[in-house]
Amino acid sequence: MTREKIYLFDTTLRDGQQTPGIDFSVEDKIAIAAMLDNFGIDYVEGGYPGANPTDTAFFAKKRTEKAAFVAFGMTKRAGISASNDPGLAELLQSKSDAICFVAKSWDYHVKVALGCTNEENLASIRESVEAATAAGKMAMVDCEHFFDGYKANPDYALACAKAAYDAGARWVVLCDTNGGTQPPEIREIVAAVIAAGVPGSSLGIHAHNDTGQAVANSLAAVEAGVRQIQGTLNGIGERCGNANLVTLIPTLCLKESYSSRFETSIDTEKLVDLTRLSHAFDELLNRSPDHQAPYVGASAFATKAGIHASALLKDPRTYEHVTPESVGNFRKVMVSDQGGKANFINALKRRGIEVDKNDPRLDKLISIVKEREASGYAYEGADASFELLARRTLGSVPEFFGIEGFRVMVERRFDANGQLKTVSEAVVKLEIDGQRIMSVAEGDGPVNALDLALRKDLGKYQNEIDDLELVDFKVRILNGGTEAITRVLIESTDATGVRWWTVGVSENIIDASFQALMDSIVYKLMKNRSLAGKIAAE
Repeated sequence: MTREKIYLFDTTLRDGQQTPGIDFSVEDKIAIAAMLDNFGIDYVEGGYPGANPTDTAFFAKKRTEKAAFVAFGMTKRAGISASNDPGLAELLQSKSDAICFVAKSWDYHVKVALGCTNEENLASIRESVEAATAAGKMAMVDCEHFFDGYKANPDYALACAKAAYDAGARWVVLCDTNGGTQPPEIREIVAAVIAAGVPGSSLGIHAHNDTGQAVANSLAAVEAGVRQIQGTLNGIGERCGNANLVTLIPTLCLKESYSSRFETSIDTEKLVDLTRLSHAFDELLNRSPDHQAPYVGASAFATKAGIHASALLKDPRTYEHVTPESVGNFRKVMVSDQGGKANFINALKRRGIEVDKNDPRLDKLISIVKEREASGYAYEGADASFELLARRTLGSVPEFFGIEGFRVMVERRFDANGQLKTVSEAVVKLEIDGQRIMSVAEGDGPVNALDLALRKDLGKYQNEIDDLELVDFKVRILNGGTEAITRVLIESTDATGVRWWTVGVSENIIDASFQALMDSIVYKLMKNRSLAGKIAAE
């Protein structure tokens, strides 16, 4: 039996950016797009070029290798030709593979929000799709408020979907913008759209989570015939969020009722990276992962109830609906057994590190990682630091240089013009091949000064790190009070475009930063010598 493909469309960088408290930088977007692309998502929607400087800069070049890179924007305005609409021109000129046009499909919104006639709105849909296709881009139309619009005026909502499809849109996406539609309604309305002449193979679903049913509504739409699902990493998005792709993907891949009929671009090998992807994304957002998240949460396969734990030890299937290893997670009650080891062995193998399950050094590494994570380290979001720790424990890492010590000073004073300013200065003492080197630098804050001083003179290695760039710096306070434990996560890149993440933890934010900076430089030197596995930098 031939399985039909369900296409996965990620809108983390566009709809997800509407989450309160989330504001992606261009560097954030580049990193997340690469994560999604490497994981195997079919479509990565990057934002709205022309709407703000960040998105415009992000679309100045193509940001994916395998996934289709999608720009989002409005259909052309009524009363203006497609060739004279500046918003449409921005979309057509962006370095995207596809354009997803948002179009009103509820006649009430056409009248109130757009202030045009129903027919003018249909013309805008048609002409925008035709313009995108003529420019060599795949066209999609997101029918905003489709389900509410259908309930209010089914003929007009269907006319909008038909106009998009007939004009040549590859995908017509039915959006439950307000998130209040129920699964039975989704099935019924999708069936009506297909009956009206838009085939399921060209239909998508974009469900919001306002009643906690975005995943259920997405699956109901698949059952009814749609073949594209839109969602976000960890379900982020405005208000209550979007359909969570981290929950939908393993459900489609691992549950027989779906996997026997459908396939996705995520194969079994990629699926084991799911937990790492989810947690790394949360770290990038500088927030704690949801421990009770389905499939990927720290508690998803954990139990402490005696009778449950006893049954799990006898046969994990008694209390597990899938094997935790299938999604890159692990069983909590069996922390030191083969299940826990298998997870580590798999993580190491992906980094090109082979280790026997009976090697005592593996037990030592597991113990160190668990001890460090208990004290605040988070290695899901700092692969480079994890790899260095693993290599130091299981083998060796070259002693490129030694640190005798460092000092950081912050001075707040009035300058010659009477302006109050804060000056940060750092001094770092290194030793390379027996030679002592002292570097001094001023910076925009103590961490920047320390970073500049550390990389100012690295002796014979200096030319190797000239292209090393610190592109992001995130701080999380792990407990309250002025004596709080601080975690610092640093993202670095170099001229190759490869990115890696390092972590440091200390009661002192400068010391935590220094740990992460040191790991970044050592990883760079290892990478230059092909001594570090590529996965940590993907």
